[in-house]
Amino acid sequence: DCKYECMWLTVRLYVQGGHKVPQFHGKWPFSRFLFFQEPASAFASFLNGLASFVMLLRYKATVPPSSPMYPTCVAFAWVSLNAWFWSTVFHTRDTAVTEKLDYFCASAVVLHSVYLCCVRTLGLQRPALISIFRAFLLLFLACHISYLTLVRFDYGYNMIANAAIGLLNLAWWLRWCLRNRPHLPHVWKCAAVVLLLQGLALLELLDFPPLFWVLDAHALWHIGTIPLNVLFY
Repeated sequence: DCKYECMWLTVRLYVQGGHKVPQFHGKWPFSRFLFFQEPASAFASFLNGLASFVMLLRYKATVPPSSPMYPTCVAFAWVSLNAWFWSTVFHTRDTAVTEKLDYFCASAVVLHSVYLCCVRTLGLQRPALISIFRAFLLLFLACHISYLTLVRFDYGYNMIANAAIGLLNLAWWLRWCLRNRPHLPHVWKCAAVVLLLQGLALLELLDFPPLFWVLDAHALWHIGTIPLNVLFY
């Protein structure tokens, strides 16, 4: 609470002096609501998790468990729900532990998305290949977390690693969509999801002081992904 009050005292002095709004520990000042430190991002993360959960229930109700993609899609849904839970917690209460859990679980979602893509495009015909690829992704995630935990929590490296995997996922899905467009008319939804996800992620580059001290680029990114959960499923 002392840090919070001191932060706003500093912000008022900066604004009164005609200076730019400062960042604190790399973050913009947010006006908290109850116990939520970043209310817009926390609420948007919760809504993403809720949308993912509702669509998971709908998926399980309409798709038979014998479907080849059923276990992979259900697993991806739970990995996503876990990530959105920790995103909500992190934006509610920013600590060293909640920050790491948010980042690590988000990386797991990105990697699982590539895994889902591989299963859908190659793995159903080549189960041995998917087993090798799964082991590689798990090893990569373990090394990624170990480096950020034991060596250095490098924000730049984490962003580059996730962006590179995200671009691989984008290129892989789009290539599959283009090849299957003639006989799978629904692939436009897949292409729309991956393109919009990457496009919304660019909002992170719009680093501006939060509107009304609540709504920043990160919150807008999370708000934008809420309807994509529906389109994805």
